[in-house]
Amino acid sequence: MSDPAPVPIGVVAHYNLLERLEPAGPGELFRARDTRLGRTVAVRLLPKEFAADDAARASLNERARSLIALSHPNVTTVFDVGEHEGRAYLVFEFLKGQPLRAEMAGRPMNVRRAVELAIQIADGVADAHASGFVHGGLSPDSIMVTAKGHAKIPAFELAARAGFDQSASGVRLRDYDAPEEARGQGVDERSDIYSVGAILYEMLTTRRPMHRGASAPSASNSTVPAEVDEIVLKSLSPNVASRYQSAATFVAELRSAAAILDVRERAGDEGEEARGHATTVGRVLILSAVILCGLGLLVWWMVR
Repeated sequence: MSDPAPVPIGVVAHYNLLERLEPAGPGELFRARDTRLGRTVAVRLLPKEFAADDAARASLNERARSLIALSHPNVTTVFDVGEHEGRAYLVFEFLKGQPLRAEMAGRPMNVRRAVELAIQIADGVADAHASGFVHGGLSPDSIMVTAKGHAKIPAFELAARAGFDQSASGVRLRDYDAPEEARGQGVDERSDIYSVGAILYEMLTTRRPMHRGASAPSASNSTVPAEVDEIVLKSLSPNVASRYQSAATFVAELRSAAAILDVRERAGDEGEEARGHATTVGRVLILSAVILCGLGLLVWWMVR
């Protein structure tokens, strides 16, 4: 006999709200059940005063509907957007996992794992840029890592970037802003590149980079190779023109570094295997020589 359906704590449109979640951003966040499609989703119900005017509300709806068409494995999927009793709501895929911050756990991460996560984040950012979205608020606290280990960029912040009054509390997290963004200047795709570089820097060193210029990650983590140092420092350049000019190029450089790391790891494994084989052969030869010498002595003794 199947378990009875959980009793909803509320209803938004055709979504039964099942559990209140801790929101990273404005409004209320719920685990919910889509009664039409029978799937579990996340519903964010925004405050009434959030995007209160018609223009802001229209902008939110337009951007959210554009995100519905954005399909990338490292960006949370947007399923629906609408209004319920005078409050805007957005519906996303429900993720099982933890914030990237939890995986970082205050210690330097394995270099290959850190680079892989940076590739996934930067690739999602590149796809968002190609669709006309600048995030402007990436951080280890908002990026989720799924139970299968994949990074997911929160689509809500992409939708909210230009959809709301920027003075509204909790629109985005500012801890990893690029220098120009922290100064209140205009931002573009290169500002997101800085943020991804800052996250990678912290994954490797446990520290956030300085806006005036960061030291190489290898200065505090000797396992970081020169290729990764070079990529990180270029992404973190205080001078916008000196950074990577597109997230796609940034991703390509990270993938190249990952391939080099993989080759070195395989070469190291093969070297260990070769050394182990050589040691075994050497031992066999020594043992054989000892046996032969023993037989020779035995024959000599018998002849005598």
